[in-house]
Amino acid sequence: MATGKADEPAVQESHHECANNENEPAKDEKDTLQTGEVETMSKRQRKKLLKSQQWEEQRELRKQKRKERKQQRKLERQAQGDDGVEWTGKKRLRRSAEPSSLRLIIDCSFDNLMVLKDVKKLHKQIQRCYAENRRTLHPAQFYLTSHGGQLKQIMDEINKGWVNWKDVHVKTDAFHEILKKEDLVYLTSDSPNVLQELDENKAYVIGGLVDHNHHKGITFNLAQELGIAHAQLPLGSFVKMNSRKVLAVNHVFEIILAFLEKRDWREAFFTVLPQRKGAVPMGQENTLGKDEDEEESDDDSDSEHLSERRTDSKDQSDNKQDEEHKRVPNQPDSTDKNTE
Repeated sequence: MATGKADEPAVQESHHECANNENEPAKDEKDTLQTGEVETMSKRQRKKLLKSQQWEEQRELRKQKRKERKQQRKLERQAQGDDGVEWTGKKRLRRSAEPSSLRLIIDCSFDNLMVLKDVKKLHKQIQRCYAENRRTLHPAQFYLTSHGGQLKQIMDEINKGWVNWKDVHVKTDAFHEILKKEDLVYLTSDSPNVLQELDENKAYVIGGLVDHNHHKGITFNLAQELGIAHAQLPLGSFVKMNSRKVLAVNHVFEIILAFLEKRDWREAFFTVLPQRKGAVPMGQENTLGKDEDEEESDDDSDSEHLSERRTDSKDQSDNKQDEEHKRVPNQPDSTDKNTE
């Protein structure tokens, strides 16, 4: 009896194996099923399957080609290194940079005076400044001061990599709390002082403010309140523009970088200024496509011009009404008709 019980599980196991073998199709049957599946596929599905198979078959070939390209790039970098060119990454080659001791500061203390749209514009301009400073032959010592508020929030959300930026000093403190006042020069278009030369021992401050129209003279007033030097770029000495002369933050930044490289204000201005500003060298004013007094559409800061335009439009409407009355002098009034 014990022997029979011991043999019983083996019998059951063999029974399960037989059942499994009965359920599992033979190898030939599998191939037939797969062939049948392929035949029932649509033309697009068969193409997709063939493409997938070819992709898998060429995997090793692609790997070998990648290795060859990598080796070729390495040899090119070595050859360029022998010519005095420094490799700075996968995307760009540049000659060896010679950093300048000049300090360029973007004052971000106007955060609460701007709407979110303008703060986003400032963020893009700062990104451009950083990129240009990394690319130039004579990079300045770059500072962002009074950094916080909406600007920091946008940078954290849109450009999280800013925390890894190199060669830039990001400070929450104000610029005049970090650097000596005698070293500071605030760049503002409202200053009566015209900058002729750059002193590389100085720190030049650019107001981080978009839409100056609503806060005219604010950077000039700030410099006076702090008792620091101020000046404007010599734009009027070299450039004639058919638009307002207020430049974006990145334009001022790039012009100074260009001057550090070229040592010529005229070249610096015309290297950086966008074509839409209509900039031409002084003495060539007749080549301007627009009238000298024409302003950009967003320049609405001059209340006198605005009131003049309103007065002119009112006069035109009054003249139009007078002409209409002259054309039909005998036309009876509607109130007279009703009375009759």
